Formats: sequence, structure tokens, C-alpha cells
Amino acid sequence: MARDNAPKERQKQQLARKQGRRASYDRVLIVSEGSKTEPNYFREIRSAYRLHTANVEVRPSELGTAPIQVVQYAQELFEKGDRHKNIQRRAFEQVYAVFDRDDHGSYHAALALAEELNGKLRNDAKQPVTFRAIASVPSFEVWLLLHFEDIQAPLHRDEVMRRLKRHIPGYEKGSGNAFATTGEHLAIATQRANRLAQRFSAHTDPEPFTAIVDLVKLLTTLRG
Repeated sequence: MARDNAPKERQKQQLARKQGRRASYDRVLIVSEGSKTEPNYFREIRSAYRLHTANVEVRPSELGTAPIQVVQYAQELFEKGDRHKNIQRRAFEQVYAVFDRDDHGSYHAALALAEELNGKLRNDAKQPVTFRAIASVPSFEVWLLLHFEDIQAPLHRDEVMRRLKRHIPGYEKGSGNAFATTGEHLAIATQRANRLAQRFSAHTDPEPFTAIVDLVKLLTTLRG
């Protein structure tokens, strides 16, 4: 019996349509530690700013949630692609691995690997690719909390969540609408995160820090 090639043909057609929809701005791959919270947040921004899904891919790590696994999966997905997700090999100009400090043992190794990969990989146009770790100390929620409070001192992730729930009642990991809920305070959160970055970095934990601000700035200005 002849093999049914229909599924492969459909995948080729889907990929061709996706390529046709790509816009002229950079193609960005975002891989996150969280399976819901961060993907939901970045997809909200993608929708709010009408970014093409063909240009901005947001995927949770499928290797595991340890920071080193997030970086490794981002590298693997970039280099090998995934035909089931209609992601081509090396089809991005920028790659971001999003993870938290928390108590992860591989945190500093993940930062080092991302720094090593930055500018070393080449995309399908043979251009050097930006590869960055987007770390938060202690957690992604510190970025959300900065929309409401000016944080200056280290906080445990549980304290971050406790304070955040005072401002967003019912907030839980994986909650949707985080961007819509906090968006009106984006400018002040950006100022606060930038001030923290002047004093601290991803390497100075346990001091509060988040690079989410850089990724948000990129996404909200990508079309401009």
C-alpha cells in the first residue's frame, strides 16, 4: 500500500503560509521556564501589539525547568527547529531564555552558557544571533510587583507572591491577563526595573533584579 503523504504535505503548506506571513522586523524566539505564566504574559503582549506569530515564537522549555535546561532547549529549538510546531531551523535573529533565580543550582551555569552562545550562533541568513538569558531574582513575579512597589532590597519569592496578591487579588502562577492587569503601570515598572539594573545584575543575587523589562521593551517596540 502506498504511504499517505498528506500529513507531510499539510505541514509543508502550513510552513509556507507561515513564512509568507512573516513581517520585516526581527524574528524572536522566547523559551521560558514556566509553562503558563511567562508564555501567557508574552503572548498577551504579542497580541496587544499585533506582532506576527510568525515573527515571535513563545514556547515553554520541554527539557525541564532548571535554568540550564531552559537555555539548552532554546539552543536546541533554534538549531534543530521543530516540524511539529512549524518552527524552521535557525529561523530567528534573536533568542531569549527566560528563567528565575529561585533556588536553582544551575542558575549561574545557565547565565554563563547564554553568554557563551550570544553572537556565536548563525541563523538561516548566516547572521550572528543575539542569545540572551532573561533572568529574574528571585522570580518573574518581581517584575509584576514593580508595577506597584519600588523594591530596593532582597525578597524571598514567597514574599513577592504575598505582596503581589495584595495588588492583584487571586493572582496565582499560571494566571492569565497579567499584562492587561498591570499594563497601565508599565512606565513606572520600567523605570523601577532600570534603576535596579543600574545597581544590580543577574549575577548579584540575592539582590532584586529582572531583565524582563528588556524583553518587554523589545516586544513593545519591535514593529517600530
